[in-house]
Amino acid sequence: MTLNRRLIPDLVAIQAFECAARHANFTRAAGELNLTQSAVSRQVKDLENHLGTRLFERIRQRVVLSEDGQRFLPEARKLLQQTEETMLRAMSSAEARVSLSIATLPTFGSRWLSPRLPDFLSQHPGTILNVGSRSAPFDFGEENFDLAIHYGQPVWARGTCTYLCSEAIVPVANEAMATSAENKAPADLLGESLLHLATRPKLWSQWFEQAGLPAELAYRGHRFDQFSMIIEAVIGGMGYALLPRYLIERELVSGELAVILDVPMTTENSYYVVVPESKKTNPLVQDLTAWLLGQVTNAM
Repeated sequence: MTLNRRLIPDLVAIQAFECAARHANFTRAAGELNLTQSAVSRQVKDLENHLGTRLFERIRQRVVLSEDGQRFLPEARKLLQQTEETMLRAMSSAEARVSLSIATLPTFGSRWLSPRLPDFLSQHPGTILNVGSRSAPFDFGEENFDLAIHYGQPVWARGTCTYLCSEAIVPVANEAMATSAENKAPADLLGESLLHLATRPKLWSQWFEQAGLPAELAYRGHRFDQFSMIIEAVIGGMGYALLPRYLIERELVSGELAVILDVPMTTENSYYVVVPESKKTNPLVQDLTAWLLGQVTNAM
């Protein structure tokens, strides 16, 4: 990738702009940045010249963002945040012999992957892990991950997908609701409080259809955008939910949650380990892939 370096502004100027925009005052920005007021003003002026537009309107003793300044501010903050995150990742692995960056689905990462990672690290001492949550495919060319966990179909641009596991979901409730649900049939849940995953809103309707029941009433109920939120809502007694067993291993063992009907449903998508084409021959990435496949074999 060839960069046009003339288009890349000085990060000091970006900082000066963001700080002045936040305070709406060059003097207070100078105090925060430990610079003189004239230095901040000069940095902002240089940035305006670089962009070819005015970022501030000077009104009496105040500076107010122009329309172009308002549009540029979110991008400037994003750039500063990305720079900070890049430096923190580099600092965290500075003393490590090797490091790995993993992108994972949020709930899968927190409830299934993270508790198991100490086992991988015990086999690869000295390795530093950077784990980030991603809910959808991204461009490996823009985000520097060595491996991703993907739910869906085995399709990912510039990535190689390896099947990890399928997904079977079951209807669950907390201990009190499960006790009252004894001897219930699937039809008895049609009028109950059902909890839905916003990104997969047809799960309950598909489950009822599999049981040979009409699904018109299956869309009613509360909606959440993460499985982790639904799990906590079920524990709190808000209703019944369809959840993958592997996400609620601890709760099923402790009794906080219980499967109310042994009527599992296999979803049409599966989980995959995705490795960017440029990392396929990396020995540590290969070890991590093999370890993940072994964990699934042992746990599911």
